[in-house]
Amino acid sequence: MTTSHHTSARSRRRFALHYLEMVVVMFAGMGVFSGLTALVFAAVGTSFGDQADWFRVVLMGINMTVPMVLWMTWRGHPPARNLEMAASMLFPTLLAAGLVAAGLVGRGSGMLIQHLLMLPGMLIVMLWRYEEYASGHHHGVTAEQ
Repeated sequence: MTTSHHTSARSRRRFALHYLEMVVVMFAGMGVFSGLTALVFAAVGTSFGDQADWFRVVLMGINMTVPMVLWMTWRGHPPARNLEMAASMLFPTLLAAGLVAAGLVGRGSGMLIQHLLMLPGMLIVMLWRYEEYASGHHHGVTAEQ
């Protein structure tokens, strides 16, 4: 195996591992932050289930985005990359919430749309910045790169 082929295979593995890592953090964070959200609602005398369906979709998106951004920050990604990834998650969230608010789809369908658009959205952002995500080197990356 040539060095360039070995490096290319290693880069693809790093890229795939990073994507998988982000999806795991997103879903784990969704569980943790949804639990925290439930506690906050209970503390003020209401519940997550009492909220408007569109708002529940928005909260779900926030509960997935916040841990993702925290993880990326901890892993050394610069703020510009964190914002790009947050946008890839929040745009589908707002679209789905809008569809729910307009009565075009129900909450369950809205959340399905949210997730089905969010995962490829994250992948598109990563492919756009392939070299950075595949290299495993995030420290010192500037917003201009």
